[in-house]
Amino acid sequence: MITSRLLVGLVRALVGAHARWIGSLPSARQRIYFANHSSHLDALALWSALPPQLRDTTRPVAARDYWGQGGVRSFIADHGFRAVYIERDREHREGDPLQPLMDALDEGDSLILFPEGTRSQEALPLPFKSGLFHLARRYPEVELVAVYLDTLHRSMPKGSVLPVPLICTVRFGRGLHLQPGEGKESFLERARAAVVELA
Repeated sequence: MITSRLLVGLVRALVGAHARWIGSLPSARQRIYFANHSSHLDALALWSALPPQLRDTTRPVAARDYWGQGGVRSFIADHGFRAVYIERDREHREGDPLQPLMDALDEGDSLILFPEGTRSQEALPLPFKSGLFHLARRYPEVELVAVYLDTLHRSMPKGSVLPVPLICTVRFGRGLHLQPGEGKESFLERARAAVVELA
């Protein structure tokens, strides 16, 4: 789509979004890419770093209260990278908050997910929330790929309207799966460690 190509060109002009496949290779298999979260550009940078054929089937998970409120942001989310919206506001949430993600996975799409649940000013991720664990348990056939987004916490930190043009490297690490009998806390710490080792 023209919108997607323009979006990728803009992101790469602003922050580079250069891919480095360190622990895995691009693959058409269904995946959940999970990464550190420090900027509103994170989803766009990671999505833009994927090869074109993978971008067509990979959908970033986006907060409805930021990306889904109409205007330019919603146009980008809906027509640029086909966001999967998640409802962060408990008052507006109906049913399982992971249902939109499960619907996308059931349709065969891959996802981009930020397990911290919110942006951080730190270079390393905060402890992960439980959503990644529940998806890993429900979809054992889906490969989980750790990703580290470098410099975006300095390019467009909280409160910034426009990004500072710094070159961002998107490092793709090794794939993970939930191990038999593995508990939530140990899995989430292992997943977080996989992102940290790419920093």
